[in-house]
Amino acid sequence: MSVLLGTIGVFVGCMLNALFLELSVKADPGCGTLITFSQFLFIAIEGFLFTSKCGTKQRHIPIKSYLFIVGVFFVCNVCNNFAFSFNISMPLHMIFRSASLITNMIMGIYILKRTYPLSKYLSVILITLGVSICTIVTGYDLSSKDSSKTEETEEEFNLALWLLGLALLVFALFVSALLGIYQELLFKNYGKRPYEALYYTHLLPIPVFLIFYNNLLEHYNIMMESEKVIVPFTSYQIPCMVLYLMGNVITQYICISSVYELTTQATSLVVTLIITLRKFISLLLSIIYFGNTFTIYHWIGTTLVFYGTLIFTEVPLNPINLIKKIKID
Repeated sequence: MSVLLGTIGVFVGCMLNALFLELSVKADPGCGTLITFSQFLFIAIEGFLFTSKCGTKQRHIPIKSYLFIVGVFFVCNVCNNFAFSFNISMPLHMIFRSASLITNMIMGIYILKRTYPLSKYLSVILITLGVSICTIVTGYDLSSKDSSKTEETEEEFNLALWLLGLALLVFALFVSALLGIYQELLFKNYGKRPYEALYYTHLLPIPVFLIFYNNLLEHYNIMMESEKVIVPFTSYQIPCMVLYLMGNVITQYICISSVYELTTQATSLVVTLIITLRKFISLLLSIIYFGNTFTIYHWIGTTLVFYGTLIFTEVPLNPINLIKKIKID
């Protein structure tokens, strides 16, 4: 039953989270830092009440061991959300984040001196090729639109912003891979403490957001001045971006807690399948619901990314073999 609930939580929570995120970004492309801060604050408060028991529950991992995780996790989240300020579309953002296996392998080889079978390298080539196709096509589309509507200098400026957004996403991928490796080593020494780690990685970085005070205040004001909507099942009116933010924060908690719950109840194969399928469906919803540009070349790139992911995680392509493997695990 826990696996079923975890699966439902991943699909409902993560997919609705992507929906609310895109609604927010469409209304205000620069609201990424405000969203990150709100997510961190909400999860920290929830963790203080239920995980830490208002500070009375003993901590298993020393605070000093969390400091590196906190720094890396904070930078990764800020970069991923801030990238929307640089003309990065939601579909391209999803495809890029699906390429995390590439950076995980590179960091594993470089830091942990790991070796991988030929199939892993093949999958990485497919993922890299898929991401490259989507990136090049998106960049070409952006350049074409700008050249028909703007002056040459403005076109170059917009393209430069987009490239900066891509650089942020690439940087975030490597930072995320480094975080995963460090967490793996940390949990080896202290045991798996997912909810404790979730709590402290969201609590400790909160003071750092003071650096972004002006940015937070600016986009808070934009949010409060957004179009008013009626709160469902009530007669109250609130700014639409407040509703989007509330939906994003709540669904983010459902998403991340469901993934943690699923990892404790199901095999890694099942978790990988669920997360991969969820990402693909979220991408489809983004394309259909928001009408994002998605050409045949984007589909080719996306197919390569997801097929490469399945090869990397050794998911059998034969449904019968897949069912047998799940039962054995």
